[in-house]
Amino acid sequence: MTTLAVEKQVRRPRATLWALRITLLLHAALAIGQPIFAGYFLSGDVDAINTHAAIGGTIWMVAMIQIVVAILYWRPGGGRFWPTWLTALLFFAEFAQAIFGYQQNFSFHVPLGTAIVISIVWMAVWSFRPTARLSRQEAKK
Repeated sequence: MTTLAVEKQVRRPRATLWALRITLLLHAALAIGQPIFAGYFLSGDVDAINTHAAIGGTIWMVAMIQIVVAILYWRPGGGRFWPTWLTALLFFAEFAQAIFGYQQNFSFHVPLGTAIVISIVWMAVWSFRPTARLSRQEAKK
């Protein structure tokens, strides 16, 4: 007789990963639009600053939603914790970014905006990689 080894069922994120991906894509689209509209404004399209300001005033709210989705990816979904803390960091960075923008403090606004865009796009790309589907236990190996 052959004995079949019964492997422990590994809980991997599925629905929560898709929710995180969708949220990250929305967040990334808004973040990528920010330097584009700033560039239009700097090239003479004065109305572009209104769109830039509107996105800047709401993008941190998308980060709030993303925190909730990242928590769901982590706890019930079985995913890793780092997207949750990175999203929380992004939330505070985007809130500070909006404040610096309204104060026209460009020495902080521009580099912080660059870091925010890079971070969000990097997270969005990571969410579609195979490693994002791994459970916490599999990721530790």
